[in-house]
Amino acid sequence: MTDDTYVHALTIPIEFGGRTVSITPTAVETDDGLLLVDAGPEPATDRLATALADVGFGLADVERVILTHHDADHAGGLAPLREHTDVTIGAHPAEIPHVTGDEMPVKGPDDDRYPPVAVDEELTDGEEFSTRAGPLRVVETPGHTAGHISLYLPDERLLLAGDALVADEDEPLSGPKPAYTVDEDRAADSVASLAELDVEHVICHHGGYAPCGSDRIHAIAASLQDGD
Repeated sequence: MTDDTYVHALTIPIEFGGRTVSITPTAVETDDGLLLVDAGPEPATDRLATALADVGFGLADVERVILTHHDADHAGGLAPLREHTDVTIGAHPAEIPHVTGDEMPVKGPDDDRYPPVAVDEELTDGEEFSTRAGPLRVVETPGHTAGHISLYLPDERLLLAGDALVADEDEPLSGPKPAYTVDEDRAADSVASLAELDVEHVICHHGGYAPCGSDRIHAIAASLQDGD
């Protein structure tokens, strides 16, 4: 990415497991406003607003949210965000029932869930959105959840991995965390598919920006296929 990038990695502190960690939703500028990849958890909307203000925007500038998947640390903030802006929400069909409340989230206590919201768009592999950073392409990466997606900006050679990859382990970029992965075999296959993209750098929801590209993703895919 360059200094005049239209892509903004938003670092947001949240409480998890009795400690403070950071998540990284990503805002991409379009001619109509901001396209936000993931909204963060329900209690963090004020911190999302602060992160947006740091790059010159506000919650009202968000015109579309693309969910990588329905986990609470990605989708929990949708309802409070909709109190500030008439945002369009898109997700993979397999994720939508968990977001709308027709089904409970796959992970987390059965008696606790974030506020459900309506989803406006079904997103599937290959769909593209126009942004100031060039086309933003949906890449289906199931495994972490059944309908997990990642987003790819070919002009920037940038992958927005969601939770298909993480950047908060010992390595600058690592595979998905097994403890939070619904189907490890499918997740490994998804990493292999990401390795076929022309990637120079990655933004992960957990760990943020990683200056790693296709070679590192290939190595992760090979390790996962070998069962390491």
